[in-house]
Amino acid sequence: MHIPVLLREAVDSLAVRRGGVYVDGTLGRAGHAREILLRGGAGTTLVGIDRDEQALAESSARLSELSDVNVVLVHGCHGSVAEIVRGKGIGEVDGILLDLGVSSPQLDEAGRGFSFQADGPLDMRMDRSRDLTAASLVATRTEEELAEIFRSLGEEPNARRIARAIVRERAARPIETTGQLAQLVERTVGRHGPHHPATRTFQALRMAVNDEIGELERALDGGLGLLKAGGRFAVITFESLTDRIVKRFFAAHAGRMVSLQQGGEQWEGSLPRVCPVTRHAVVASDEEKKDNPRSRGAKLRAVERMAA
Repeated sequence: MHIPVLLREAVDSLAVRRGGVYVDGTLGRAGHAREILLRGGAGTTLVGIDRDEQALAESSARLSELSDVNVVLVHGCHGSVAEIVRGKGIGEVDGILLDLGVSSPQLDEAGRGFSFQADGPLDMRMDRSRDLTAASLVATRTEEELAEIFRSLGEEPNARRIARAIVRERAARPIETTGQLAQLVERTVGRHGPHHPATRTFQALRMAVNDEIGELERALDGGLGLLKAGGRFAVITFESLTDRIVKRFFAAHAGRMVSLQQGGEQWEGSLPRVCPVTRHAVVASDEEKKDNPRSRGAKLRAVERMAA
């Protein structure tokens, strides 16, 4: 069972309007989407996007229980949010939500290959219609390319050692399962602290396979352009890397007032202009962390688009 993270806080940050138009760009099992529709009530429209067809099927069944609302579900990536929404004949929207975490069903199903908690194929595709898997990436990238993936996407301090060990190992036998890779990383760097030493490596491979940074950057840019004046954009992240991207993007569009040499002040920033809804990242309460340990790394940031 997937428990939506920061459910109340995320939907609160959207200030849902009755009969409004909303986009859940990472629909998952529709926990946030359902709450948006319940708050919006009759006439509310929700466009739900997800690249996992299994998640879409389950969400379709769950949302069909709601009456007097309009639900449009699309198999696609949140990076294409602007094209998808406009392709449905929708001009502007009242709110957009992105929950960038991997869903519990994806983590818990060994066959998806996202986790080393149970041995499974080294897959990690959120969209299983795509060709690139973590196994193929590990099998074909050079040592330098692997090290850069681990360093830039996993912020792994032992990136070069792990990349070198992978290249050495695959020359002897293919690395095809999560268990193989996790054990290889552990043998290479040892085990220290509470987290498994392969955690950052798995994060980096998952992000590379699914182009998570590219999708996020396109979603932020395209999504902000969809918002009507007063519309809100909320994003939940789970890694420091993605949180920094969101924080900097929102800060650039919030801009700042600068003093002019000739006197007075002038706003400088990226358009369209926004104002922060959350001054600082919102994190899960102690109670939520206790009930749902996967909420521990979650951070919510939200902004509101200002009139031109």
